[in-house]
Amino acid sequence: MTGFDDGLRGGAGSLAILAAAALLAGAVNAVAGGGTILTFPVLAAILPPDPTQLVAANATSTLGLWPASLVAAWSSRGSRAGIPVWTRWLVLPSALGAAVGTALVLCLPPEWFDVLVPWLILLAAGLFALQPRIAAWAGGGTTAAMRLPLTCGLQFLVGVYGGYFGAGIGILMLAALAFLGLGDIHRLNAVKNVLATWINGVATAVFAAGAFTGSLEVSWPLAGLMAVSAMAGSLGASHLARRVPAAVMRNLVAIIGFALAGYYFWRQWQA
Repeated sequence: MTGFDDGLRGGAGSLAILAAAALLAGAVNAVAGGGTILTFPVLAAILPPDPTQLVAANATSTLGLWPASLVAAWSSRGSRAGIPVWTRWLVLPSALGAAVGTALVLCLPPEWFDVLVPWLILLAAGLFALQPRIAAWAGGGTTAAMRLPLTCGLQFLVGVYGGYFGAGIGILMLAALAFLGLGDIHRLNAVKNVLATWINGVATAVFAAGAFTGSLEVSWPLAGLMAVSAMAGSLGASHLARRVPAAVMRNLVAIIGFALAGYYFWRQWQA
């Protein structure tokens, strides 16, 4: 790994940009999701040219942002008060999906997911923007517990995507969780932060194991720099989010989602 890090490009200026990107990523992930979109391109520009450069950027980004997921989950713990115990079952499909997704990193060409990503995020942003109406419609004649199997299935798919790349999994999870009728966006966001910690934690464990066994390149110095910055951003955003009205938060989440979808559509058009 030392030789890999010796080839880093850009010097101190690039490191400052990466730290700023990680700070913003930690804040964005704590509120909605999509922080990877900020750190991944910066890492791709800094890491040395290599056939596995993009995979290394993805793995390094995941490792660097995961500690911020822990901070976000801890900071939003108060908003989870009163949430039904059965929602803990969502952890299982999230973790299993993440394990499958990280395995796909080594098995499938990235072009397969590239085609689906903008459509998934666009759909999720639209669903979340309409969440109050969807929740009212879905809640007619059913209980939240009856809708749990469907949400577990959706969480498995989100976990697969999160383990593979992960940009926008927060948006996807917030849209899926809306069907459970758990309450306002602050409660949804608190549950989302826990599930994101599990998804990213599984991916982090697999990527770290790959790095230690030599089957995957990771820049540990860059991951460490990102971790410190992202945790600071996550902590600040978590406290701010609880003071923002639910309607404002919902609009912010939808805007982030539509922006993410637009970016990925643009990237496909440029390819």
